[in-house]
This record gives sequence, C-alpha cells and structure tokens, in this order.
Amino acid sequence: MAAAVKSSTKKKISEKVKSEIEEVDYSLNDVLLRGRVSAGATSKELPSGDKVVEFRLIITREERQGVDTLDIAAWSAKSRKIALALQSDEWVEISGSVHRRFWQSPAGVASRWQVVASEIVRL
Repeated sequence: MAAAVKSSTKKKISEKVKSEIEEVDYSLNDVLLRGRVSAGATSKELPSGDKVVEFRLIITREERQGVDTLDIAAWSAKSRKIALALQSDEWVEISGSVHRRFWQSPAGVASRWQVVASEIVRL
C-alpha cells in the first residue's frame, strides 16, 4: 500500500511540476548589435502622431564574406535624438529587440522586420 501511495504522490508532483514548467515563457527577444551606420537617419511622423527615426546598420558576417544590412528604429525621444546625429560609416552599438511591422501598401498588406533600439551607443 505504501508503494502505491508513493507512486500516486510522485505522479501528482510530476503533473504539478510539468504544468508549472508549461506556464513559464522561456522566450527572449534581446538584441545586441555592433556595426556601421549606412547613411544618415530619417525621421517620420506616423498617422497616429508617433515619431520614429529610422536608419540602417551594416553588420559583417562572421562565417563567410559579406555583410547584412539591418533596419533600426528609434522610438524614444533620447534614441531618436542620438540616431539623428549619427553620421554615415560611424560605428555604434545597438541594444533592443526585433519587431515585425505591418502596414497597408498599394499592393496590399506589407511587412518588414526591424530592430527597435532601446539604446544607441557610439563606439
């Protein structure tokens, strides 16, 4: 009888632990990039009234020759100010997160991936 109770208790504990693990979100959306600014930033005011400054960052690939160019968006007043002052070929470090933006284009719904900068540091 004691073995059956232990087995039943272990099963209940195991089910409880499993349900707690399933409730935890292990995803992470943190980006740290270092690269060169491709050109001066542009400022936009959206129909909502929000302001965003966008620029592109050139990142060198490690495993093979070539580069990738990533779209960076600065939304906070501080990051917009820094982004607007950046010069072409200036080295920066960007910390932030990846977002996918959707909008209505003449051809239908369009989207683009971009890094939303929470911090921009000149190197």
